[in-house]
Amino acid sequence: MKIRFFPTLRNYKKEYLAKDIFSGVIIAAVSIPISMGYAQISGLPAAYGLYGSLLPILFFALFSTSRQFIFGVDAAPAAIVGAALAAMGIGAESSEAMQYVPAIALAAGLWLLLFYFLHADRIVDFISTPVMGGFISGIAVTIILMQIPKLLGGSAGTGELPELLLHLAEAVLHVNGISLILGILALVLLIAGKRLIPKFPMAAAVMAAGVCLTVFFHIDDYGVTLLAHVDTGLPGFFFPDLTQLNLSAVLGRGLMVAVVVMAETLLAENNFASRNGYSLDDRQEILACAAGNIASAAVGCCPVNGSISRTSMNEQYGGQTQAVSLTAGIVMGVILMCATGFIGYLPVPVLTAIVISALLNVVEVHLAVRLFKVSRQEFLIFMSAFVVVLFLGTIYGVVAGILLSFVAVIIKATNPPRHFRGMMPGKQEFYDLDRNRAAWPVKNVLIYRFSENLFFANIKILQKDIEKNIKEDTKAVILDAGAVNSIDITAADGLTALAERLKKKNIRFYITEHSQNVNDQFRKLGIGWLIQEGMVRRTIVSALYDMGMKEPFPLDIPESERERARRNLYFALSPEEENSLEEFAWAFGPDAVREIEKQVKSIVQQIHGISDLEELSEAGLEEKLKYWHSLGPLDEDELLRRLELHIDDLPDELKENSTLVIRLIERRRRVLRDRILREHPNIREHLNEKRDILEQRLKKQNPEGVRKIHELENQYK
Repeated sequence: MKIRFFPTLRNYKKEYLAKDIFSGVIIAAVSIPISMGYAQISGLPAAYGLYGSLLPILFFALFSTSRQFIFGVDAAPAAIVGAALAAMGIGAESSEAMQYVPAIALAAGLWLLLFYFLHADRIVDFISTPVMGGFISGIAVTIILMQIPKLLGGSAGTGELPELLLHLAEAVLHVNGISLILGILALVLLIAGKRLIPKFPMAAAVMAAGVCLTVFFHIDDYGVTLLAHVDTGLPGFFFPDLTQLNLSAVLGRGLMVAVVVMAETLLAENNFASRNGYSLDDRQEILACAAGNIASAAVGCCPVNGSISRTSMNEQYGGQTQAVSLTAGIVMGVILMCATGFIGYLPVPVLTAIVISALLNVVEVHLAVRLFKVSRQEFLIFMSAFVVVLFLGTIYGVVAGILLSFVAVIIKATNPPRHFRGMMPGKQEFYDLDRNRAAWPVKNVLIYRFSENLFFANIKILQKDIEKNIKEDTKAVILDAGAVNSIDITAADGLTALAERLKKKNIRFYITEHSQNVNDQFRKLGIGWLIQEGMVRRTIVSALYDMGMKEPFPLDIPESERERARRNLYFALSPEEENSLEEFAWAFGPDAVREIEKQVKSIVQQIHGISDLEELSEAGLEEKLKYWHSLGPLDEDELLRRLELHIDDLPDELKENSTLVIRLIERRRRVLRDRILREHPNIREHLNEKRDILEQRLKKQNPEGVRKIHELENQYK
């Protein structure tokens, strides 16, 4: 694979420059408190957080294909390293810590480099949207809970949910009122600014206001925490003394960090890419992460990671490319060389509010609500990933996310969509019997569609469904395998067993509609004899022909239902009695009437644009107005009648021609009626009855509109 350098800067557009530079400056400013805090959590002096926001972010930009993602010192790796030091009995900011922390960063970078060569990016393919959403939301909420104590005047929390809540409770007992008011006020301004004036750099304004409060009102005298002073100067290059280290511990913790960095970064990057409509090269993203961590180790810093909070801020301010990262790195370098003095004037609560404000956008409440409405199963998967991250941490969240994704696949595969099929009188297609009241089974035949690949976990479902529905008069079972693309040996044995059991009952068994490659699999799996014995047919119809049936195929309609079937010979009943348009009812279900009205209004708008109604022939009307060509004649007839109800929606200049519009519509309805009777002369009575039923329903829905239609019709008769 060819490595691309600065891929997001190719074909760069000058209109991106202003937003990229501005967003980069904001990212650099916000990175100061975030990176300093996480550096301390990892066991390093706060200043090293700034060092980790210089070279790593530049090397990440060199390789990253993500237009928005920001790299830097972040919570998860810092927490893992801090916990590792504590487990080894190494004190924070000690000489040992200054050796171990960058060594773990180096190990993480080397592991990531190995992952790059092993194509480990495929892990993302096994993570579903609910898992990804729950994982990212869990991380965002965890970081928010870490940050909240800083609003209260305390220090950032560490650990998982129980530890974070305990730390938060302790912070509440020692709350600093001024700090809390300042933090809440900043958070309110940021949220309000985001909604009311989203393009205004509210974060920069709030940060500047915080500096002014320190300079002019000395808020630190009231217990408000300020950022620690940082000496000027760029970091020097560093290489840990490996002879003084426990290399197995370093490599073990480095592997743990590498897995978390890869999974969290790739998941979050894909989340932002999906939301903003661009694609990624996941493998090169691993290389970018490796480069960033090796660069971090080279300046003696802790492992680095993709930052969800800073990326969210970048998204908010419209950053378009990795020029944002380059700008942020350059600005951080300038600050380190000659402008670290102002850092000591930044109030921690204000900076914390900026971080929390950015993270609120990352918590995917909207996705959780959507899943709750459409799929409780996927909602539970979302919540499971969310809870695992909160209670067990990121590394277990990654494992749980992959497992949950596999569980979702297995659940879906073991409970696939499936149904029995039949036909409607006068039609050639096959329909789901449960969803179509006008469809009936083919006499003495069980037609079963299974919409999933066949394998060991679902073959018994197919067997049970078929055998449970066999009747005494069943002469054939036809498996519609149109959705089956693969079959394993267990399923092959299951089909063999089913065929043999049916044969003993003198019931023919057919497999139909599948692609040719499934037949190749039959032969490889040793069940090619099904083909040789005529049990495999290309279509359902050819299987019915093989049974000796001829069209029209006889339908198994009970005596009590034959009158209804006859009356609906050419009118398929919809799921809702009020919705008689077959295609609309099938497509939109209970919203069919609303969608019909939308289409009618769209046609009215099209009529507005017709310049000369007098010259418009009936054929021209059909040609001019879309949506008609895809409808059957009966559906179109009802749509036209509903269109007449909207005659008052025409503009004034066309209302004068309303009689002409009605005449054109009624002419079209006569053409449709003649066509139906020409093709099916035996349903004249039912066609009239159908129109009468429609008229009664429309009178109930819009009596005034129907009355006006009749008046206009009388004018042109």
